Amino acid sequence: MLRYTLIRLISLAASLFAASLVIFLALEIVPGDPASYMLGLNASPETVAALRADLGLDASPVARYWDWVVGMLRGDFGISYTYRTPVAEMIADRLQVSLPLALYALALALVIGFPAGIWGASRRGSLADTGVMGATQLGIAVPNFWFAMLLVLVFAVNLRWFSAGGFPGWGGGLLPGMKALTLPAIALALPQAAILARVMRSALIETLGEDFIRTARAKGLSRPAALRRHALRNALIPVLTIIGLQFSFLLAGAIIIENVFFLPGLGRLVFQAISQRDLIVVESVVMLLVFAVIVVTYLVDLAYAAVDPRLRAHH
Repeated sequence: MLRYTLIRLISLAASLFAASLVIFLALEIVPGDPASYMLGLNASPETVAALRADLGLDASPVARYWDWVVGMLRGDFGISYTYRTPVAEMIADRLQVSLPLALYALALALVIGFPAGIWGASRRGSLADTGVMGATQLGIAVPNFWFAMLLVLVFAVNLRWFSAGGFPGWGGGLLPGMKALTLPAIALALPQAAILARVMRSALIETLGEDFIRTARAKGLSRPAALRRHALRNALIPVLTIIGLQFSFLLAGAIIIENVFFLPGLGRLVFQAISQRDLIVVESVVMLLVFAVIVVTYLVDLAYAAVDPRLRAHH
């Protein structure tokens, strides 16, 4: 297990280096100069050159890439071109919204998706299974922003149980903050729960057809007991992949939901930075999200090895 972990760590470091290089080069070739954008069309070349020097944009790409990477290793993401504040502080403020929202949505997806998938697989071909499959198909087909608007209409406008948007911060306590994130989390969780339920059902049905399940049944084990003791663990490998991808998506892909509910998260920060040509913010946030995706993938690989010891034997 230790050798397997070290190999995955080396792969993680190499992936992070490659990702940082791709992100930096991609933003280098994007047309438009941040200094020219900030000063406007009527600015003189001397003024633009002075601002570029002040922002550090006059240095060579190699020097800027080196400074950016070394700074990130120290926890210094640079200074925002637009707001002239440390990018690390801006990201930390927005993570206080995006990270709890992603975890909240993932927890809801697991609570809904796992039982639904197990229920459908254990009653394959029945009316209950048909209902689960129909509900998951609807959950996948309907966009999450439509769910968001429907939730606002029902629970915020009509019933007035929740606010229609905004975030009060964590200073007022845990309950008000979680209440403000409930509708966005549900809107994000429903499509992910539908995907998770379908993957869980398919994996369990495939596992229930294996020889070792038939052997367990032949020895007198009931179908629910065989599912619980043997099939469920073996069906977790494809499900773990989906969970890892879902967390990454929920953390990085909630831009529309954050805009619907006016949440000051990472999604809105990236959207604003792109529109303002604040490239240092875009680079840093995208790199942070890539880091989160790669780390989650690494943890999922370790979970694979914990669930299925045969994977450790191949490394």
